[in-house]
Amino acid sequence: MDFGRSDDPRVQAQLDRLGALSVPQGRLGLETIRALMERLGNPHRKLPPVFHVAGTNGKGSVCAFLRAMLEADGKRVHVTTSPHLVRYNERIRVAGKLIEDGPLAELLEEVLDASEQGGEDLAPSFFEVTIASAFLAFSRTPADACVVEVGLGGRFDATNVLEPEALAACGIAALGIDHERFLLAPEEGVPEEPMARIAFEKAGIAKRGVPLVTMGYHYPQEAEREIEKASKRSGAHHFPLGDANCGESWHCDDMNAELFYRESIHDELFLPAPAIPGEHQIFNAGLAIAMIRSQTNVRVGEAAFALGLRKARWPARMQLLSKGPLTVLVSDEKVWLDGGHNPSAGEAIAEAIVGPLHLVIGMLDNKNPWALLDPLGDRVRTLQVVPVPDHDCHPAHAFGEDAVAREDLEDALLNVPSDGFPILIAGSLYLAGEALRLNDEIPD
Repeated sequence: MDFGRSDDPRVQAQLDRLGALSVPQGRLGLETIRALMERLGNPHRKLPPVFHVAGTNGKGSVCAFLRAMLEADGKRVHVTTSPHLVRYNERIRVAGKLIEDGPLAELLEEVLDASEQGGEDLAPSFFEVTIASAFLAFSRTPADACVVEVGLGGRFDATNVLEPEALAACGIAALGIDHERFLLAPEEGVPEEPMARIAFEKAGIAKRGVPLVTMGYHYPQEAEREIEKASKRSGAHHFPLGDANCGESWHCDDMNAELFYRESIHDELFLPAPAIPGEHQIFNAGLAIAMIRSQTNVRVGEAAFALGLRKARWPARMQLLSKGPLTVLVSDEKVWLDGGHNPSAGEAIAEAIVGPLHLVIGMLDNKNPWALLDPLGDRVRTLQVVPVPDHDCHPAHAFGEDAVAREDLEDALLNVPSDGFPILIAGSLYLAGEALRLNDEIPD
C-alpha cells in the first residue's frame, strides 16, 4: 500500500506513523472507526450535508461532478476521495482547497494520538485514520456541503460511520468485479452470486429516509435486484436510472453532443456534454445531477449544472496530458492517461479512444493483466510494460508474447514509434500518479 511521501518533514513524520499501522486482516465492521470518532468528539455528526458515493468504477468522477456543480452555485465544499495520485494531501479538500502541509500534519498527529490514548490502542487502519482526519477537518471549517467517496465496498467502509442525519444523498456508480479478496470473502447471510454480492456491499451505505440514487437498469439484473432489496430493507428513498418515461426515476442520454436529463416529461434539462472525456461520463454526470436534485438540504440552481459540467476535472481518468518533461519525449502524438485496471474500466477506455493506439501499461500483480487488453482487442499497435514504482506488479510476459519490458515510463515513451497514433498510459492509479509527477502535472 502507498502510504504517501511528503517533502514536509512534519507531514512525513505522521505518514511514517501511518505506514507503521498494520493492515487489518479479516477485521470487519465499523466498531473501530466509531470508537475513534468518539475519542475525537464525534466530528462526523458536525458536518455540512454529505453526498456519499460508492461504486466500482466512476465514483471518483461522480464526486468530481458533484463538487464542480456545487461550487458553480457558489457553495463551499469539503471533499474526501481516494487514493491520492502524487501527494497524500489530495485525499482531503477543505472548503475547496487541498489541505496544506501544516494543518495536515497537526490533524494526523491528533488522530493518531487519540487512537493510542489511555493505554488502549484502537489499532485503526490507514484508511480509518485518513477518514477520521478528513471528518475532523471538515467539522472545524464552515462549508455548505461535503462530498465523500467510499474507499472500498460500502457496508464496512470507514466512511459508512456517517449517520442518516448527516446525509443529503447517497449514490452508487457503475458496478463491476474488483477487490474480490475483500468484497467476495465468504460470509453467512449474504448473496453468493458475485455481482449480487458486490451490489449488496455497495448498497450498505443506504440509510433510512435518505435518497439512494443508482444506475438502475445499467446494472446486471441480479445487482439491480439486490440494490432494490437493500433500499427497502434500510428505508432509503430509491431513485434509480430508468426509462425516459418512467416515474420515480431519472434518465439521461447523449443527444447531439449535449447531455439530456429528465425526471418527467415536465422536468427536462438540456446541458453541455461533460468536460471529462468518455461516453460513460454522461451517466456519471447524470448520477451527480440526480443526487443533487433528489435532496432538499442543499439548493442548487439550474445554471450550476451546465457550468459544473464544463468545469469538472478528474486527474488520471482519460486525461490528455499537457506538454511537459514526460510528453516531450514523443513527437506530436497525444498522450492519454487513465488509472483503470478492471474489465469495466477497460471497456470504458476502449469506447473513449477510437482507433489504433500505443499502450504503455503497468499493473499490480493482484489484478487481471488482460482486463484492459481484451476490450482493446487488435487495436494495440505496440505494447510496452513498465514497473509500478514501489509495488509488486506483473512482468511483461503476463501480457502476451507481443509485450516488451521497459525500464520506466521515460524508456517506454522513447520507444514509441512516431506514426501519429495516440499513446495510452494505463493499468494502475499508482502508475498514473508517477506519470503526473514526471510530467509536472501535480493535482491541485
